[in-house]
Amino acid sequence: MVEQAVSASASAPTHRLRGSIGVSGIVFLVIAAAAPLTAVAGSLPVMIALGNGAGAPLTYIVAAAVLLVFSVGYATMSGSVTETGAFYAYVTKGLGRSPGLGAAALALLAYTTIQAAIYGLAASTVDAVMERFGGPDLPWWVWAFALMALVAVLGYRSINLGAKVLGVLLIAEIALIVVLSASILGQGGAEGIDVSSFSPSTFMEGSPGIALMFAIGSFIGFEATAIYGEETKNPRRTVPVATYVAVITIGVLYAVASWAIVLAFGSDNVQAVALENTADLTFIAATEYLGSVTSDVMMVMLVTSLFAALLAFHNAISRYTHALSRSGFAPRGLMAVHTRHGSPHVGSLVQTASAFVLVGIFALAGADPVLELFTWMAGVATVAMLVVMVLTSIAIVAFFARSDVDRRLWHTKIAPVLGGLGLCAITALVIANFTTLIGGSRVLANLFLAVIAVTFVAATVCGHFVIRSRGGHGDRTPTTP
Repeated sequence: MVEQAVSASASAPTHRLRGSIGVSGIVFLVIAAAAPLTAVAGSLPVMIALGNGAGAPLTYIVAAAVLLVFSVGYATMSGSVTETGAFYAYVTKGLGRSPGLGAAALALLAYTTIQAAIYGLAASTVDAVMERFGGPDLPWWVWAFALMALVAVLGYRSINLGAKVLGVLLIAEIALIVVLSASILGQGGAEGIDVSSFSPSTFMEGSPGIALMFAIGSFIGFEATAIYGEETKNPRRTVPVATYVAVITIGVLYAVASWAIVLAFGSDNVQAVALENTADLTFIAATEYLGSVTSDVMMVMLVTSLFAALLAFHNAISRYTHALSRSGFAPRGLMAVHTRHGSPHVGSLVQTASAFVLVGIFALAGADPVLELFTWMAGVATVAMLVVMVLTSIAIVAFFARSDVDRRLWHTKIAPVLGGLGLCAITALVIANFTTLIGGSRVLANLFLAVIAVTFVAATVCGHFVIRSRGGHGDRTPTTP
């Protein structure tokens, strides 16, 4: 019945998304959401300072390994599900419509909060760039809303255009990271080349749980490999290939870059330096090994990296709302597809409005764009998305247990179970360290965790009653508005 319902929701061709994006385009979208330069210049110094110090490179490898194992079942199931809103569609296919709606609500919460978090960080970064180069001194929220307007224009149009813009920005920032890493390694770092960063003992030093929080947070947006299934040339081939390429690329890039930053200051000294210069650690390394001009360029490119992430999350949110509308669980107008661009343009406009409201609340409250908007919302997003991925792992196992679509043991049972267990372990570590992640307030931490739990339960329960009111049929066949 669920499978028939999912098929029914996709039956109206006027509401299908269109595009011809390929493997490289999807990989760009995923890496854009990961924001490589943001991770290397923003998250990495915090990982080193508050986490496990020189063990940061192995932390990225552990996170990538767990996601890569999870990707096996995820990519295998993509051949049976090409709906936009991938985690939502996967959980629906495997566990039923009600849990699927709960997962969709959590995914929307995660993407909405991480995007708001990035608006705060991006606005603060733009303000710092302006100050450094003699630009106007304006409130942070002015820069946030200016970036929001640019994202709105690109998000309204075709995903192919967005992918091209992201491609240019990503090539530039990845090139800078590679050049910095090569320069540090080529010059032997501060004390010579060593591989202690990759030893289990180094990984376990300090607080590996905190380091894992930031590492897994750097992969948020991973779902994009399947979100754009409808807009790909060949989803059965494109989604699996893009998934593996994206996870491996992000994992290797972060592991090598973090290793280089560790060596730039020495494995024994890097944590102490990071504690004293958390905000500037990567920029100090760039100045030392590439010169001050490169450091200035890196600061500017950090803005473009954040912009790329904003656009990627904007696209993901608008496609989630489109999928929910098309299946009858969101206002019908959100299923509209632009006649020229083939994009969910109404959902894009609504997403811009929701971002405006959320960021506006923090602005009116006089909140700090980094210590409060970024930190708090990033913490909520990390936990919410981990829970969604655990649900997806369970759904994959359940789907293949009752389906004859694929009988490969590793792809349909072993890998999904192992990936799910790994994600459960990381989720437990994140929750155990959640108070630290959002700034040390236990009351605030419990409040945010309660919001996550209530979001899932409320959406699941509401979905259950809506489905019952329709006589047990989850979807309502969409018609042209």
